[in-house]
Amino acid sequence: VQPVESGGGLVQPGGSLRLSCAQSGSLFNRFDMGWYRQAPGKQRELVASIERGGATKYADSVKDRFTISRDNAKNTVALQMNSLKPEDTAVYFCRSNWGSVEYWGQGTQVTVSS
Repeated sequence: VQPVESGGGLVQPGGSLRLSCAQSGSLFNRFDMGWYRQAPGKQRELVASIERGGATKYADSVKDRFTISRDNAKNTVALQMNSLKPEDTAVYFCRSNWGSVEYWGQGTQVTVSS
């Protein structure tokens, strides 16, 4: 059931990337999903989240640039990242939770650099 992230990489400032997170199992639609990131020397922080009902939240630093979405039929959650900045460089993690149950992915590296 551990989420598996994909889609990270190296991109120039101003560019775009789309991260995807897949989680196996038949209860995906019961989980709240979130994307977190951790830059070197910094604490892990919430980037965006989407509840099982579809409500979304974003960190102020990514509002109007990032969009989180989910596809319950495919058991996936995506993070569309536009207008990327060097300060977006981090390892991005997918998290799922349902009540006291919590799963984290292994993370995918996003590097924004010219």
